[in-house]
Amino acid sequence: MGTVAKGKLLIIDDEDRLRKLLARILQLEDYEVLEASTAKEGLRCLDNDVVDVVISDVKLPDINGIELTKTIKAAHPAVEVIVLTAYGTINDGVTAIKNGAFDYITKGDDNEKIIPLVSKAMDKAILQRRILELESKLNLKFGFERIIGTSTGITAAIKLAQRVAATNTTVLLLGETGTGKEVFAEAIHQASPRSTKPFVAINCSAFSKELLESELFGHKAGSFTGATKDKKGLFEEANGGTIFLDEIGELDHDLQAKLLRVLETQQFIKIGDTKTTQVSVRILAATNRDLQDEAAKGNFRSDLFYRLSVFQITLPPIRERKKDIVPLAKSFIHTFSLKVNKQITGFTDDFLQSLEIYNWPGNIRELKNVIERAVILCDGNELDASLLPYEFEAPPVKTSNPVSAFDLSSVERLHIQRVLNHTQGNRAEAARLLNIGIATLYRKLKEYELE
Repeated sequence: MGTVAKGKLLIIDDEDRLRKLLARILQLEDYEVLEASTAKEGLRCLDNDVVDVVISDVKLPDINGIELTKTIKAAHPAVEVIVLTAYGTINDGVTAIKNGAFDYITKGDDNEKIIPLVSKAMDKAILQRRILELESKLNLKFGFERIIGTSTGITAAIKLAQRVAATNTTVLLLGETGTGKEVFAEAIHQASPRSTKPFVAINCSAFSKELLESELFGHKAGSFTGATKDKKGLFEEANGGTIFLDEIGELDHDLQAKLLRVLETQQFIKIGDTKTTQVSVRILAATNRDLQDEAAKGNFRSDLFYRLSVFQITLPPIRERKKDIVPLAKSFIHTFSLKVNKQITGFTDDFLQSLEIYNWPGNIRELKNVIERAVILCDGNELDASLLPYEFEAPPVKTSNPVSAFDLSSVERLHIQRVLNHTQGNRAEAARLLNIGIATLYRKLKEYELE
């Protein structure tokens, strides 16, 4: 059984004898070695193979090795470069290091010096590659890469979010429930200079006023019954990073004033404390309410609204991005198939048609739940319409006219039937959900032979 290579090296030198000697020395140290006699050939090797360390001569037929170092580091930042020359100068050494070289060594020096130097460069290169791999996985999990869709609305939202991510600007994410506002907030944080610091999220509607104040700002021991010890709030936990305030429209008026102070000064006072706490936190907020309208009604502080809405991003509902339903569904099928250890490869045409016709009041969150349920219930390798919940059900069409997914009357008929199924035949409730008068509903029931 052969020895596992410690790593892969590329030697670029037009002196064949010296190059092959150095290659043999390094192969004896259990390194895998590639060779190139020109910079062009070396760059081709780097494009076609995964190389950890490059050892390059300064004097090459087609380009100076010090300039080559700059080119290599720009295209392959994880690769470490050691520069070799027959006539070393301090200026060349300084320039090589500035261009990103790991080190600079003169030919003719004791060959034993190259072994520890390569070992150190290899350690750094492998560590750097692991870091890049972890960052890539982190981006796939939390970055913009996890946001699926190519429709106009979602593409525009992603572009805005990417532009603002690199700043410290407060962002207000708008959109209906389930459109993915927290996913966007995480992606903005991940693409920001604060990405190595905490991302903390809280739903402002999930707590009472008193408990939310303690959660956000912390408290001192003895400040209220049950406060037996000092507690850090989420603003302190997020120091240096980002805090995401979901359902910001539900925030109590007193807490709105406290939040406004944090936005203006990055300071707050804990419950029961007498001195201020200083933090450096970026605030991202989200709501499905019209905060401008709420401010006009006096339900939300107008000064806080203006501070929060410096940069607004509106996420479109799924009914306005129907072309994204298929890639979203496929992604969820893959995720949940792995989770329950099933081999589900796709879905039938009737399943897809049902997804495309449905109005999705719960947006992406509802689609995710529907796919998870279908995957759990599926006994084959394809999802079909029988696996959809009752909201998607509709009786066979009584009319002789064929149902078309593109015919407006067919879609309306199907939607009315589904709402009636949802209300278990309660026509008054169905009319309310459809936002039409009861007389209009009765007329449509007769028109579509649904009575």
